[in-house]
Amino acid sequence: MVRIINYVKRQKEDKDFFVLEITGGIEMVQSTQTGQFYATAKKAYLSSTFDEQTCKALIGSEIAGNVEKQSCEPYEYTVKETGEIILLHHRYMYVPEDEF
Repeated sequence: MVRIINYVKRQKEDKDFFVLEITGGIEMVQSTQTGQFYATAKKAYLSSTFDEQTCKALIGSEIAGNVEKQSCEPYEYTVKETGEIILLHHRYMYVPEDEF
């Protein structure tokens, strides 16, 4: 199951639309530098046809499926905390329950 945790207004070709921010369950990951474990969750965004009021009402709802790491064409990503630009080869995508 994934949970809708937020929504974001985006614009494409002079048209506004909303995407739903979703997150999978909590995962424990071991740091390669310290060896310590930390809790994290994968996040993804789903495009929607909903208006802002509907998106707001959907926060907290659960959807059957999972957030999975999938390979993609390389792209640059700026780490917000440091400003560092890194090259990524994956994205986190929503996968419906019957496909995993």
